[in-house]
Amino acid sequence: MFLREVKRQNRNGSQVTYLQLVHNDWDSAARTSRTKILYSFGRTDQVDTAAIERLIVSLSRLLDPAAALRTTAGSDLSFICSRPLGGTDVLDGLWRRLGIDTAMNRLLAKRRGSSPFERVLFALVANRALAPSSKLAAADWITHDVHVDGLPETSDDVCYRAMDWLHDVREHLERAVFGQVANLLNLEVDLLFFDTTSTYFELEDPDTPVDRDDHGHPLPTHRDGNTAEDGQDAKDDGEANRAGFRTYGKSKDSRDDLPQIVIGMAVTRDGIPVRVWCWPGNTNDSALIRQVKHDMRDWTLSKIVWVADRGFSSDANRRYLRQGDHGYIIGEKLRSDSPEIKAALSRQGRYTDIGENMRVKEVKVSETERFVICHNPDAATRDAHIREQLVAQLDELIAGSDSLPVLKRGELRGKISTKPGLNRYLRVTPGGLLRIDKAKIKAEANLDGKYLLRCSDPHLSAADIARGYKQLLEVERGWRDMKQILDLRPVYHRLEQRIRAHVVLCWLALLLIRIIETRTGQTWHHVRRHLDRLHAVTFTGPTGTFRQRTELSKPQTDLYARLDLPLPKKIIEITPTGR
Repeated sequence: MFLREVKRQNRNGSQVTYLQLVHNDWDSAARTSRTKILYSFGRTDQVDTAAIERLIVSLSRLLDPAAALRTTAGSDLSFICSRPLGGTDVLDGLWRRLGIDTAMNRLLAKRRGSSPFERVLFALVANRALAPSSKLAAADWITHDVHVDGLPETSDDVCYRAMDWLHDVREHLERAVFGQVANLLNLEVDLLFFDTTSTYFELEDPDTPVDRDDHGHPLPTHRDGNTAEDGQDAKDDGEANRAGFRTYGKSKDSRDDLPQIVIGMAVTRDGIPVRVWCWPGNTNDSALIRQVKHDMRDWTLSKIVWVADRGFSSDANRRYLRQGDHGYIIGEKLRSDSPEIKAALSRQGRYTDIGENMRVKEVKVSETERFVICHNPDAATRDAHIREQLVAQLDELIAGSDSLPVLKRGELRGKISTKPGLNRYLRVTPGGLLRIDKAKIKAEANLDGKYLLRCSDPHLSAADIARGYKQLLEVERGWRDMKQILDLRPVYHRLEQRIRAHVVLCWLALLLIRIIETRTGQTWHHVRRHLDRLHAVTFTGPTGTFRQRTELSKPQTDLYARLDLPLPKKIIEITPTGR
């Protein structure tokens, strides 16, 4: 198929040219090729060029972006490269909409020299969201693999210096970002969800212990080697405030054998992460709660109800959370030996259906705190099924054990004790025989699908308490995205300030993608797949070089509309020859 010109000479001697779209068709009977006219465009001087352009655009949609532009560019232009544009453009649009660039540039104005740290840090955040990698690989990605507005190239040295600056200004930046996000998105920050996780490092030895303040930050060191705080010599508190940043602690990744750090995050009821913290790997819950509550109080927020998991339910933590007229909603362990927990479970009452496949009832146990028992029928069925499987497995293991020698029976007992799920339902008779504990099974059946909440706010209804705690799943989803989508680990850094800056970059990336998800109603994985198809293509010719975006598809246009962002320019950049 090709375009053919047909010339005809008129009687007056003038010549007229016609354009035809033709196709060579093989005539098997005549064993020859015959030209078939598919469409006639008419006289060359009367051709509808707009219609031809529409036809070319329509046909170009069948090609990939690079091939389409290469085909339509003409023989005098050379195709240079094609780079993804959509992901970085949307992230950059939100970055600017939230005023993060303005906040950074305001802080950079106080710094001597001019460095493109704001653009570099945005590019590193985009790298976490689109193609997580080390900073060395990220610098190569920025320079060769993607289009970042205002940053044609960078180096790993510039990335590291930008991260060092980010660590120095992170507290001011976090406050500025929170203010912008809260105002523009109308966030409800009266209910904050807080949870922690840990990330480990594959090291042979932990970091060398150093003196730290109450917030886990290293104390400055004088030339004589002594530490000081606020210009005064720090008091000797023994080993209580002395620890390495990457050190051993209780790992949530089941890697107690490796050094780790602890990371905390506060999330709103809409799933927007508003702040992130880092502590040494052995920091206890009391220290975490003190710093988090102190930092959020400094932001002059109104009354806050803290929602936390059962790991923060100690007496000391609850007392601290109630200070300043704040409240809390904390999950409790149903198998606890606490008299209050036992009293709450023993109270009679009627459940109220609140929807979302959940029933609640409030029980009177204490004058100062409220206890709400939540019941999920689907979870109860699942718990019963799992228990049946465990009991059947245990029954199979101990079948015929009465005939075993005492020593062999003891070995079997020891083997079962290493499996908490099975050991829970095992009973040993006074004679040393192994039996299934039916009383324990009956007691566990009463807990199927139930969880207990403790709340200090007298104004929240039982339904609101249950829904508030259920939304704690947004924090857990944030950790999952941090580790699986943004690749929080492995951390390719050794210095403490760069590890902390790395966590801040992951938090900013999570903030942007969570806003995109809430605005579009789609997952980031789905959004990113559409945006990766929008490219910036570079051509060079006799008069210079230009970069142009590909045509937007309907899903891409819809994404920009939902996010209320302007569409990227058709011609991104033009560089005439000689410049």
